[in-house]
Amino acid sequence: MELFSEMMANRLAELGERLAPVYRNNSPFPHIVIDDFLPADTLDRALAEYPAPEQLPWVRFDKPEEKKLAFNELPQLPASIREVLHFMNSPTMLRFLERMTGIEGILADPYLVGGGLHQIRRGGHLGVHVDFNKYARFDLDRRLNMLVYLNKDWSEAYGGHLELWDEHMGTCVKRVLPVFNRCVVFSTTETSYHGHPDPLTCPDARARRSLATYYYTNGRPETELAAQHTTVFRERPGIDDAAWKRASALARRAAVALAPPILVSALRKLRSL
Repeated sequence: MELFSEMMANRLAELGERLAPVYRNNSPFPHIVIDDFLPADTLDRALAEYPAPEQLPWVRFDKPEEKKLAFNELPQLPASIREVLHFMNSPTMLRFLERMTGIEGILADPYLVGGGLHQIRRGGHLGVHVDFNKYARFDLDRRLNMLVYLNKDWSEAYGGHLELWDEHMGTCVKRVLPVFNRCVVFSTTETSYHGHPDPLTCPDARARRSLATYYYTNGRPETELAAQHTTVFRERPGIDDAAWKRASALARRAAVALAPPILVSALRKLRSL
């Protein structure tokens, strides 16, 4: 089945109607997990051409709260991956999302701000958080996340589960293993806490790979309004997330202390550009 086909459009229309009550009533916040979401041969091609860390100038996040790689420059991506991302932002997909979520006037982001390709190697993680809530450039409200995973033969033992937490950050309500062709869509609000906070334990040769697109509306319900903010991280109750944060900070300070002063000065200048 081709992505841009009447058959695919009809399939998503039926899926959106059928999954609407499940999505809207899911706990801890509206979301859905869909297996075998896109044509397998299409994702096979995208996975075969998924760039390795050394193949692109990935944006590298190496902070206590997150350690991952991200890339969103479409012209530099293989055609197989561009095709999937274009489809995730297509009118067909937007109509599917509107049917399923009940949110009207959904807009895609052609610039893929914060989205695109995400790749996390062994030891990487993403702390539990809520996302930035405003697209400042266009004054739009962030409403939905869509994640499509590209990890074949991904073992439970590797970790990398997407965790969904309740609004009080008291309990992890759901854990989703990031297996191949599994799609997760969820509403983004001030209490849609999610992440994969435990460092990956996959083999060095493996990585947790995904495609991410975010969706917006011009305005949102008054009950969801809040002051504009960036990503807000939260610590899990009963788990000393601060421990590995402190260890990471100590490691960075040790690296700075051992580095030649001229190198430290050069790095600081680069960060200020």
